[in-house]
Amino acid sequence: MSNSSTNILDHIVYLTPPGSVEATSNQFRDLGFTVIPGGTHTDGLTANALIILADGVYLELISFTHPPSYYPPGSPPRLARDSHPWASKPLGWIDFAFLGNGSLTENRISDIINERAKKEGSGVTYDPESAGGRQRPDGKVLKWVISSPGAGNRGTLPFFCGDVTPRGWRVPSDPPSNVEHLSTALGISHILVLTSPGAFSSLSQQLTSVVGTPPLSSIETKVVWQLGAIHSREDGPKLILKVAEADREADFVQKAGSGIYEVAFLTQGKKGSTSTPYGQVVWTPAP
Repeated sequence: MSNSSTNILDHIVYLTPPGSVEATSNQFRDLGFTVIPGGTHTDGLTANALIILADGVYLELISFTHPPSYYPPGSPPRLARDSHPWASKPLGWIDFAFLGNGSLTENRISDIINERAKKEGSGVTYDPESAGGRQRPDGKVLKWVISSPGAGNRGTLPFFCGDVTPRGWRVPSDPPSNVEHLSTALGISHILVLTSPGAFSSLSQQLTSVVGTPPLSSIETKVVWQLGAIHSREDGPKLILKVAEADREADFVQKAGSGIYEVAFLTQGKKGSTSTPYGQVVWTPAP
């Protein structure tokens, strides 16, 4: 049976320089996170490590395995590297994924969203599904299905990752120590996406079509949606779209375009904020 929900937060992607997964893992360990090895993706272009939270959402610490110059000009690997969706992304919080249903044929996520968007007139489109996967360090081969928004929308609209092999292989929450963190992080509080005044209205409509439910709140410069998680809490993750206002926010949008500005974590008392080398982290005490 394939799930047709389109609002369950699966993971958030953090990109760092080529070959830097281990260094980035140590940086996040210093922030109080438990980091576990991920592996190399099927195409060989990227490798990752994972931070798994008790709500079932995880952070994907990812980097390209090599810079473009490693591959001979015009070679198939170089063409694949140059055309990768994240090849030209600035470093930091570059993307986020909702949970897909793993179907390449019936009840596809792309069909569900495209039909919904057509009725709502939001203009959002998702491309046909494609197969993906990676091999873990222990040799286990993982398979999944990716549903991606149309060109130019990665990082502002979520992609979907639907498991073909068990999700527990991709997101190993056992042993329990995998989801226990010195920072006391329990799950995701919110993802904050910043955009320009001119793009705000259109992007708001598109995100509503993707999420599939009306916003929790909406004002002229800010919209908030409630998301689900594998292990949902009453104070579960929120998706926030906001017009960049402060100087630092406006500078972010000017340099990077619309995208994820900060990720906030629910904690057992820890509060405040900190900056990683490439992105903002906020600590929010759980009620």
